[in-house]
Amino acid sequence: MTELPSSSPINPDLRFHSYGTWLRRRFGCRVSKVNVDAGFTCPNRDGSRGVGGCIYCDNSSFSPPGTQPVVPLETQMSEGMAYHRHRLGSEKFIIYFQKFTNTYAPAATLRELYRRALDHPDVVGISVGTRPDALSDEAIDLLEELAFERYVCVELGLQSMDDVILSRINRGHTLDEYLAAVEKVAGRGIDLCTHLIYGFPGESSGSFLQTAELMASLPVDSLKIHQLHVVAGTRLADLYQRGEFIPLTHGEYVATVCDFLERLPARIAIQRLYGSAPLAIRVAPNWGLKNNQMWYSVVNELKRRGTWQGCCVEKNLFNRDIQDIQDRNT
Repeated sequence: MTELPSSSPINPDLRFHSYGTWLRRRFGCRVSKVNVDAGFTCPNRDGSRGVGGCIYCDNSSFSPPGTQPVVPLETQMSEGMAYHRHRLGSEKFIIYFQKFTNTYAPAATLRELYRRALDHPDVVGISVGTRPDALSDEAIDLLEELAFERYVCVELGLQSMDDVILSRINRGHTLDEYLAAVEKVAGRGIDLCTHLIYGFPGESSGSFLQTAELMASLPVDSLKIHQLHVVAGTRLADLYQRGEFIPLTHGEYVATVCDFLERLPARIAIQRLYGSAPLAIRVAPNWGLKNNQMWYSVVNELKRRGTWQGCCVEKNLFNRDIQDIQDRNT
């Protein structure tokens, strides 16, 4: 398998369907996502669904230092856009409501925040990070309304399709709740991104690869994938210090992600392939690689194999009935 299909959304240099490339095709210019913190909390922290949050969660591990709820939304946007203009030459922007659960508020509050973001002339849309159990009908109606005018993406955190793992990491929702949320969003003009993490305690590469088959069966437009990493002050850090959690090696992660991409239909764009926590709070794994080195370690492995995203799907090598996968959690 050395030749990419001629008619495909796959970036031939990367050998997978890059979200950045998709954005450039859609909007005709370089588009960057600008992270903002709108001051939301999470139903898995305030007692609505649980307390303490997920065992790995520390939002400072994936949030730019300028995104703080005390900083006005417009200031966060302006500073983030200036950074991406200077660093990447970006011309247009998607405002990414990132920290915690960004639909977890009354619809009137959501409308005011989303509209403020969309009011900027260089903003082409919004991306809203949330949980499957925090998408009210009112929130979806609002997002559908906005999607008639601008680009709207809902980023649903699934992390794992295994209910045993979801319970073990104190996630606070189930696979069925995720599937119900996908069904509610589908057909409403809203792009759907799903977040996945590989490397949970007790997770095998085989079980993670089954998630590719699940994604293939759903109206998912894009994915974010990253390794499970340990940051200071979390319950996962306690497990690591006690020797009860062993992180993946870089080689293990890259090999499984490539296996995953080969099983994933080319129509699904890839927004992220790795995670990176600040050195000040990062405990493990410490692979010693910069972001672009992580990105190209996956690209280079696909090139070495002579494979690409979806190549196994195209050859009908993975036609498992999705009901078999869901039955694992019943």
